[in-house]
Amino acid sequence: MNATGLVKYAGALVALAICSACAGGSAVAPSSATLNSQYIGRTLSLHGRLVTAARPSLTGLPRYPTFVPDRAAKANSKYFEYIINFYGTYASIFNYPTSNKQIGTIDNVGGQGCTNVLHGYGKKTFWIVAAYNQITEYTVPQTPIKTLSISDGSMPSSCAMNKAGDLAVGILDGTSSGDVVIYKNASGSGTFIKSPLAREYFDGYDNKGNLFFDGFTSAYSFALIELPVGSTHPRIITTSNAVQFPGSVQWDGRYLTVFDQIANKLFQYHIRGSKATLKGTVSFSGSNDCAQTWIAKGVVYCGDAGNDNGSVFSYPAGGSPLAVFTGNFDEPLGTVAAQK
Repeated sequence: MNATGLVKYAGALVALAICSACAGGSAVAPSSATLNSQYIGRTLSLHGRLVTAARPSLTGLPRYPTFVPDRAAKANSKYFEYIINFYGTYASIFNYPTSNKQIGTIDNVGGQGCTNVLHGYGKKTFWIVAAYNQITEYTVPQTPIKTLSISDGSMPSSCAMNKAGDLAVGILDGTSSGDVVIYKNASGSGTFIKSPLAREYFDGYDNKGNLFFDGFTSAYSFALIELPVGSTHPRIITTSNAVQFPGSVQWDGRYLTVFDQIANKLFQYHIRGSKATLKGTVSFSGSNDCAQTWIAKGVVYCGDAGNDNGSVFSYPAGGSPLAVFTGNFDEPLGTVAAQK
C-alpha cells in the first residue's frame, strides 16, 4: 500500500470516516467534545480505543476485480457470506452454516456490500462498493456482471437496494461528500441527492421504499437522515437515544435498525414523522468493532475490523457469537449475504 496515498479515516468504526468527524454526540446537536486521538500506522487510537484510520488512493484500481483460481467457491454451497476487507485488498467468501471456514476470495476489492433484499439472503446477486469506479454487481458466488461509477470521482461509502431494484450509494468524501446517489433500476449515471450530512457512512431502505442513512454533520454530530419515497428532499430524523458512532442502517422486517460501532449495540427504531423511538436494543459481546453488519434470518453477520475477522450472532437475541469465521482477513469493513 502506498503510504503517500493514505487519507486519515476513523473507520473500523467503518474505517470510512475522516477523523475530524469522530466526536460522537446526540442525534443532531453539535458536539463540544474534544477528540483524543493519535495515529499508529493506519490505526487510530480514538479515546483510548484502537480503530482503523486510513484508506488508500483510489486511482489505479482495476475496473473489475481478479480472482484466485485455486480458491474458487464451492459450487454445491447454497448460502454465501462475504467479509469485505480494507480498500484495495479482497473479500473473503464463506458458506455458513455449512462451515465457518473460508471457501473463496474476490481480489482487488474492499469496502461495503449490499444485495437485492431488505434483510435476509440476497437472491443470486450482491454488490460491493470498492471505489468511485468500482461499484460492482456479482452473481453468487463471485462472478462480476455489472459495474457502475460515480461521475464526479467522489468516494462512495455504502449501498442499499429497494424492492424495485433501485440502488442507493452513499458518498463519504469528495465533491459530493455526505450525499447519496440513486441509480434507477441499478443502472445509468445516477441522480445526486444533497443531504444535511458532511460524511455519509451507511444506508438502508425500509419496507415502504423510504431511504435512511447516517453519518456526521459538519458539527461532527451523529445524524440519521430519511429520504422519503418519491422525494428529493432528505430530512433529519431525531433518535430518542444517543448514537455515538454511525453504524449499519437496515430494515429487519419490523424495525429500522441502526448499529452503534462504539457501543457495540444495534438499536431498533419505530419511525413516525421525524422521530425515531427506540423499541429494542441488541447487544453484542465478543466482537470488537463491527464496521458493517448484515441481518439475515435469525442471525446478524459482523465484519469485525477490531478482531480482524467475521462473526455471526443470533438475532434478535445478540450476546456471544454463534460462530467466528476462519480464513484470511485484512481489516474487515463490510459484510453481506446471498444465496443461489
